[in-house]
Amino acid sequence: MAGVGVLEVTDASFDQEVLKSEQPVLVDFWAGWCGPCKMIAPAVDKVAETYAGKLKVTKVNVDQNGATPSRYGIRGIPALLFFKGGKVADQIVGYVGQDVIEEKVQKIIG
Repeated sequence: MAGVGVLEVTDASFDQEVLKSEQPVLVDFWAGWCGPCKMIAPAVDKVAETYAGKLKVTKVNVDQNGATPSRYGIRGIPALLFFKGGKVADQIVGYVGQDVIEEKVQKIIG
């Protein structure tokens, strides 16, 4: 369930949308049954709105797309991976507040 400015990404579109992106990318790995995923979603949506044009924000539903989470060793959700130049630059696992997410974003887009 992506908010405005947030792109749903699948195993098939991940390389094109994330790894080949000119902008840094925040990837939110989530599932519909995950309570903390629902709690962090508004913060992720707000970050997408705040940093539009500087940061691409995407979501991967781990129940519908198993290959990508497996490729990046995602064992717990929510997991936020920050990509820059096609590589993982930082990550957050578990629920955190918007301020923590924005700190990481500032370092990545800095």
